[in-house]
Amino acid sequence: MCIDIRTIEANGVVEAYLLGRAVANMRVDEQAETLLAGVRDALESRNLGILQERFFGTEAALGVLRSKRAGIYGDFDDGVEPAWLVVPEGVKGPIAGVQVYAVGGGERPEVISYQNTPCGRIVRANGRQCLTLSGLGEPAVGGRAEQSKRMFEKVESVLRQAGIDMSSVARTWMWLEDILAWYDDFNRVRNDFFVGHGLIAECISRRMPASTGIGVAAANVACAMDLVAVVGPAGSIEYLEAGGKQSSAYDYGSAFSRAVRAVTPAGKTVYVSGTASIGADGKTTNVGDSRGQIAATIDNVRAVFDEMNCEDSDVVQTIAYCKTAEIEKLFHDEYAELGWPWITVISDVCRHELLFEIEAIAAVAD
Repeated sequence: MCIDIRTIEANGVVEAYLLGRAVANMRVDEQAETLLAGVRDALESRNLGILQERFFGTEAALGVLRSKRAGIYGDFDDGVEPAWLVVPEGVKGPIAGVQVYAVGGGERPEVISYQNTPCGRIVRANGRQCLTLSGLGEPAVGGRAEQSKRMFEKVESVLRQAGIDMSSVARTWMWLEDILAWYDDFNRVRNDFFVGHGLIAECISRRMPASTGIGVAAANVACAMDLVAVVGPAGSIEYLEAGGKQSSAYDYGSAFSRAVRAVTPAGKTVYVSGTASIGADGKTTNVGDSRGQIAATIDNVRAVFDEMNCEDSDVVQTIAYCKTAEIEKLFHDEYAELGWPWITVISDVCRHELLFEIEAIAAVAD
């Protein structure tokens, strides 16, 4: 079992990014037990509390992980469910991996709830607040567009309970079942919501979070959202709407910034949105060429990091989304020495011709 841990620390506060990948050729119950124990031991040895957590795997493997998680985690299970994200079996088997964002050295994360159900956490440190939500969706409320509208309304309610609003949201993840069938509808819902909440307006700079919208299904819903919100001094969130080698995604209908820099408990965090082989004109490049799309995507991500003054050594988490098992294997074979901590999952990307996408996080201590 591989548990990769990257940390930043300032003023006695630690932010930690844990990434766990399963070992191939093990039974799924053994994979689950080893992965969960590895996360628990990493948290315990560093006196960390979980802020956000997500698991990727087949539906059956997620069921095994869910059944074992509380017993293995012990006191680290505070009642907040991670995002359970269903993906096909990949090169590592039925469990693709786990990502955990954790903090230590200050106050323990406080659980926040919606209608008496724990759904996220908030931590306060160094005069800053960081709030996370995981896997929020609204099942059985109509079609996909209606579910996405209700999802945004639910997120807004949770944020309001915590005394903040959408302007504090730095990063979102949109887990969208069968994305290619309804991504345009989802974008219309998101755009309308952002306009209605002042994040998109003609008279001010747009304040769109960094985001990933990807064809990964969350359990039992057509769409679900994870997010990170931050509250701190003025200027705690900086938006790179267009950057690197790409123009604004809003120009072709998607309301997200290419990257966001946010002040977090121990430093500054750069969230690079889901990035693919898309040129400055908004058109897909390297159509039909998986190797070319992988190379162009990494080049686009690095260009954003350059603009945000981040080095490869600052990268703390990465996910590579691969259209097919063959593309996943190609990435593993040719980019094993990339140096970024990553997991790979098989999923559709937001256009039929897109074969590969990367999202990444970099963090620098104060």
